[in-house]
Amino acid sequence: MDTALLDARSLSKLRWRCRRGLLENDLFIERFFQRYEDVLTVWQAAGLDALMDLADNDLLDLLLQRSEPQGELASPEVLQVLAQLRERPPR
Repeated sequence: MDTALLDARSLSKLRWRCRRGLLENDLFIERFFQRYEDVLTVWQAAGLDALMDLADNDLLDLLLQRSEPQGELASPEVLQVLAQLRERPPR
């Protein structure tokens, strides 16, 4: 587990990679960055990067808890980032 913080250039590249075609996915991802971009680790970035390999509808199913990661996608870093993405905003 790499707990080093993500540098500004890597964060910028990750944000660009996370742009999605579905607005719903973008809303989850933007909320994630608003909360965690200042403390995002290399390990978490790897988990988020793995999620970005998914098709938009598959990602949305995970975010809405309609499905759970399977196989190689069910890695600890993906599971942590997915939990963070699913967090409800405080009211």
